[in-house]
Amino acid sequence: MLRTAIAALLLIACPLAWADTIEEKAQLCTACHGEKGVPVESAIPIIWGQNAGYLYLQLRDFQKGARKDERMSPIAESLDKEDLLALAEYFSAKPWPNLRQPPASKADAAAAQRIDASIVCTSCHGDHYQGDTSVPRTGGQQHDYLLKTMLDFRNKTRANNPGMTDLMTAATEDDLKALAAYLAGL
Repeated sequence: MLRTAIAALLLIACPLAWADTIEEKAQLCTACHGEKGVPVESAIPIIWGQNAGYLYLQLRDFQKGARKDERMSPIAESLDKEDLLALAEYFSAKPWPNLRQPPASKADAAAAQRIDASIVCTSCHGDHYQGDTSVPRTGGQQHDYLLKTMLDFRNKTRANNPGMTDLMTAATEDDLKALAAYLAGL
């Protein structure tokens, strides 16, 4: 009886472990990340069209506990390395969705340029914030997700990239709000 209860709990908590194909496993991701790549909540990131290396590293970090999230951690823990790689490739091959987020105000755009001149975001994320390989695309990403992520690094509640923590603590919270508005509107 206890085994049945535990198995039922695992089936509910980690449905990806029982999906057979990568397409089936990816379909389960749409519950949060959206059917057409548009996440169901503004604090959930776009993964369609994101760089494969970055997606893999984040899944791996969730799996190993270096990055924590009550929804993602158990899912990632249920996958093997081959699934992590295959899911990263699957989603990176999808088209990046246009969320039609408004462009930043002139004040936010000017602040974002000042911040970039100070902490040089473009040195890793690229001139158009498209990222590369293991660096995420941030241009056009969900505004609320961007702001939450930057604040999580700043507040040290996200610790899977110490370099980002250092950079985010060099900016004020208002700076990060302006940067999020700018990046989301690209």
